[in-house]
Amino acid sequence: MPTRTRFTTWRPLATAAVTLLLAAFLTPATASAAGTARTRESLPRYSYADAVREAVWVDTGLDGDGDGRTDRVAVDIVRPREPAAQGRKVPVIMDASPYYSCCGRGNESQKKTYDADGHVVQMPLFYDNYFVPRGYAVVGVDLAGTNRSDGCVDVGGRSDVLSAKAVVDWLNGRARAYTTRTGTERARATWTDGRTGMIGKSWDGTIANGVAATGVRGLRTVVPISAISSWYDYYFQQGAPLYDSGPEWLSDYVDSPEARARCAAVQQRLVDGAPRTGDLTALWAERDYVKDAAKVRASVFLVHGMQDLNVRTKHLGQWWDALADHGVRRKIWLSQTGHVDPFDFRRAAWVDTLHRWFDHELLGYDNGIDREPMADVERHPDQWVTSATWPPRGTTATTLRPAPGGEPGVGTLGLRRTPGTETFTDDPALDETDWAAHLDRSTPEKAGFLTAPLTRDLRLAGSPRVTVTATPTTATAHLSAVLVDVGPDTIRDYAASGEGITTLTDRTCWGASTPGDSACFKAAAAKTVDVGATVVSRGWADLGTSADPGHGVPLTPGRAYTLTVDLAATDHVVPKGHRLALVVAGTDRDLIDPPADRPTLTLDLARTSARVPLVGGPAAFARATSGKQQATPVAPTGVAGPRTAPRVP
Repeated sequence: MPTRTRFTTWRPLATAAVTLLLAAFLTPATASAAGTARTRESLPRYSYADAVREAVWVDTGLDGDGDGRTDRVAVDIVRPREPAAQGRKVPVIMDASPYYSCCGRGNESQKKTYDADGHVVQMPLFYDNYFVPRGYAVVGVDLAGTNRSDGCVDVGGRSDVLSAKAVVDWLNGRARAYTTRTGTERARATWTDGRTGMIGKSWDGTIANGVAATGVRGLRTVVPISAISSWYDYYFQQGAPLYDSGPEWLSDYVDSPEARARCAAVQQRLVDGAPRTGDLTALWAERDYVKDAAKVRASVFLVHGMQDLNVRTKHLGQWWDALADHGVRRKIWLSQTGHVDPFDFRRAAWVDTLHRWFDHELLGYDNGIDREPMADVERHPDQWVTSATWPPRGTTATTLRPAPGGEPGVGTLGLRRTPGTETFTDDPALDETDWAAHLDRSTPEKAGFLTAPLTRDLRLAGSPRVTVTATPTTATAHLSAVLVDVGPDTIRDYAASGEGITTLTDRTCWGASTPGDSACFKAAAAKTVDVGATVVSRGWADLGTSADPGHGVPLTPGRAYTLTVDLAATDHVVPKGHRLALVVAGTDRDLIDPPADRPTLTLDLARTSARVPLVGGPAAFARATSGKQQATPVAPTGVAGPRTAPRVP
C-alpha cells in the first residue's frame, strides 16, 4: 500500500511474455482429483480482448460516513466472456485496495482507468492480463472512502475489513449489489462459483488478512505480501513509537476528495483512539487480526522481505505462529529485500508459483504444490533455498547469555549465565548500523556481546526474543535489541531507494494486452551492496511497559526493570568464520522515536538473555562456537541500514 515506509517503497508489479496455448480448460466440477496432464494447469484459452468489464456497487450494511444510508463500495470486474455463455462459472482473484486512485499500485504506480461508461479499462498489475485468459475473474475493490466508494477509511478497522468482506459475501450470494452507486437495479454474481482468493501487497494484503480473520465462507485462500497483522504493531512496538503520527495521517492520504469532506468525525475517532502514549486501546484491539486466527478458514501464502522496515517481519512472525497454532495450511516466501513485491525480485518463479497456487486452491487442480516444500528463503541475492517446513524441524529456542568482556560495552555471548553489568547512554543520533559497525570497540551508546568466531554455520529461523533487566537514570527510556551477523557479505541493498531492487528500462510481458491495459511491465534486478556486518533481526520497547505491555508508566530512576522484547522473524545463516552478536541500546534512529529524556541504563547481565530459534538448538550453538576458528576480517564497507525516513505502509 502506499504506506509510510521508512524507505521509498511503492514498487508495483511488473510482467513477462506468455505463450498462448490451446487446451481443454476444465472447471472444478470436472477436474480430475488424480491430476491428469489435462488438469494440472489452467491454460490461456479465453479472449482477454473480449472479456466482460463491468462495475457494481456492493452494499456493506455499514453507514461509516453517517449520512443515513448504507455505504456501497465500488467493485470493478474483468472476467472471461466465454464461460458465462457456456453456462460455466469461474473463481475470483480479488485485490481490495485504498490505492486505486490516490497513489497507484505496483512498480509503475498504476491506477484504475475507465471508459466513458465507467467500466474499467486498466486494472493495475498483471493479475487480470494473466489470469482472465485462464478462466479466472479478477476483481478490484475500492475500499470504503476511496476512489468511487461510499463511506470512510478507518485504517484497518471494521469499515476497511467489512467493506471487502461484503464483496466476498456478494460473490457467494449473501449480499446485495447494484449496477450504479445510488440506483436500485440489482446486480447478481451469477457468473462465479464463489471461490475467492484475495491477494495484495501492504495495505491490500493487510485487508486480506483481516477478511480471512472474519472466517467468511467462500474465501478459499489469501496471499498477503508484506502485510500487517496487527495495526498497533505498525505504529508502536511495546509502547515505543515507530512513527510520529497516527492512523489519521494514512486515512487522509488515501481518502477520496469527497470523503475528506464527510469523514471528519471518523478522522477524529482515529485521533482520539490512538494516543501517542503507545497505550493498547480499544481502537488497536479492533485492528488486531492475530487474536482471531482461530476463525481463519482460508489457506495462507505469505510473502515478506526480511529487511522490510516499513511493515516489519514481526507482523509475519506473529501471524504465521498463530495460524500454525490453529492448523491453517500455509506456504511462505522470505526474501532479502525490504518492502518489495515478489514480481520485482523473483518474477518468473513468482508468476509460476502463484498460478499453480490459485489453480490448486480455487480450481481444485492436483498439481502437487501442496506437497512441495513449505518455505522458499533467499539466502543470497537471487539464490534461494527451500525448507520442507518452516521453521525447519529441529529448530529450538536457545537461551544465549551475555557476559562482560575485556573492555566496557564489548562482551561475549554464550550459553552460561555470568554475573556483571554493562552501562550505556541513549544517543538518538545513532542507529543499529552504527552499533553494528563498532561492535569490537567500546562506545558509550551501546552494549554489544559477540560469540567466538563460528567453526560451523549457524542457522536462525523464527522469531527471537530478548529479555533485559535494566536500571534507568530517568523517568523515560526506550530500548532496542538487535541481532547482528558480524562478517563480510554481499546482500541486497535494502536501505537504498529500491529496497533491494533496481528498476530497469526493458519490459517483460505476462499475459494478454489491450490498447488500454498492457501486460508488459518494467523489469527489475537485484541491487546489492558489500557490507561488513548484517543486522539479522531487531525489536524495540518502552521500558515503562515492563509491568503491562499495553500501558506504559513513568520509571523510577535507580530501580531495575525487566521486560522481554519481541524481535522480528528471520531466517538467516551466520556462516563459519563470522560471529553472532547481540546489541542492546536505546533509540534506533529513524526506526523508533526517542524518549522524552536521555537516559543512561545499566544492564544486569545475569538477568539478561536472548531466546534465539536455532536449527539444532543449544547443541548446534555449542558445536559452532567450539574449537579454534580465525575470525573473517570485517569488510571496510560498513553496514546497510536506515538512511532516510519517508513514511507510508
